[in-house]
Amino acid sequence: MDIIIIGGGAAGFFAGIICAETYPHSRVTIIEASAKVLGKVRISGGGRCNVTNHCFEPAQLVTYYPRGGRELRGAFTRFQPRDIINWFAKKGVSLKTEADNRVFPISDDSQTIVNCLMKAAENAKINIKIKSQVVAIQSENKLFNVRLKQGESLKCARILLATGSSTVGYKLAQSLGHEIITPIPSLFTFKIKDSRFKGLEGIAVNSVGLKLKLSGKGKKQTIQQSGSLLITHWGISGFGVLKLSAFGAKILAENNYKMSLLINWLFPNNPQQVEEKLLKIKARNNQSRQQISSFCPLPLPKRLWQRILEYLSIDTQKKWSELSKNEIIKLAKELAQGEYKILGKGVFKDEFVTCGGVKLKEVNFSTMESKICPNLYLAGEVLDIDGVTGGFNFQSAWTTGYLAGLALGKSQ
Repeated sequence: MDIIIIGGGAAGFFAGIICAETYPHSRVTIIEASAKVLGKVRISGGGRCNVTNHCFEPAQLVTYYPRGGRELRGAFTRFQPRDIINWFAKKGVSLKTEADNRVFPISDDSQTIVNCLMKAAENAKINIKIKSQVVAIQSENKLFNVRLKQGESLKCARILLATGSSTVGYKLAQSLGHEIITPIPSLFTFKIKDSRFKGLEGIAVNSVGLKLKLSGKGKKQTIQQSGSLLITHWGISGFGVLKLSAFGAKILAENNYKMSLLINWLFPNNPQQVEEKLLKIKARNNQSRQQISSFCPLPLPKRLWQRILEYLSIDTQKKWSELSKNEIIKLAKELAQGEYKILGKGVFKDEFVTCGGVKLKEVNFSTMESKICPNLYLAGEVLDIDGVTGGFNFQSAWTTGYLAGLALGKSQ
């Protein structure tokens, strides 16, 4: 059986390998528009390739997907991070888990992953066509006719769209009857110009609470995340910020990336709990005599603490015992829900991720076959699935690619 895979990225390659290895009699061709396959694999994780995440519980794993988590729940019971780690191990590639649960090849070189996938494809006798752009797919007499830009036409019984978040892929899916959720950016940093951050570039806080301030009617939902925050030259970055940008991608786009952000520097404490902490410090004999600017018993970088005192016009020469009740209330509110203006979105290294793509209701997640067009399969970022940073986007590519690969060569 002739099978064509459009897109030579992680999902397409993995699907092709699984299909060709499971069904040796199928003839698999991978068509890639660019001059090199596995482009995103090469540059991900700063050239180290963040293969997956050390999270082996499907119920927990799906919480890292702003879109697609519900659909992936069952898929992860069939193929999850532990499975991709084992798959690479069987191919002779050892992976390691870092302190933040991200998984990389021991070599710290993405080329190790690229070489492994290329060798597996070669051993499985997969035909790879590079510099070949698909311009149209037509379904006729239970076969697909795939037209290339160069004028060539190929016929196949089954087809997999694994084109990533590309306009071409969306147009092909649309031409075969699928609805596309308009793609918008996910995973980005925030541009913020604020006197509270000036000169504090490079300062990081491990655990902050971040909440988008929603206004107007019908804005009952809360978009909030927690995690690390890094003050940068342009605003803020860090895992917590990237998570919030992913989960708030749609509402941020609707507001043209200009919104109010509440930062809780002492997460998970609320203003009342912070106020109680400050009052206790003021009441302790050994601490009350200390100068507020030089003595900060809270888990905050000293320079950030001093900047907040200056911002609130609290006399930094004061001792803790001299702080007024009003100053303590003001300080607690600023520490637990200081308001900052997001002026736009920045970028995040090579993790160019979008949300949007083929509507998930139109795909059968046990086989990745289209419910609209028989014998058409879809995998990876062409679908309206996106995860936060940390190897989750690759994992959804491996999982959907694996399920598609198993189904592609199966006789009906």
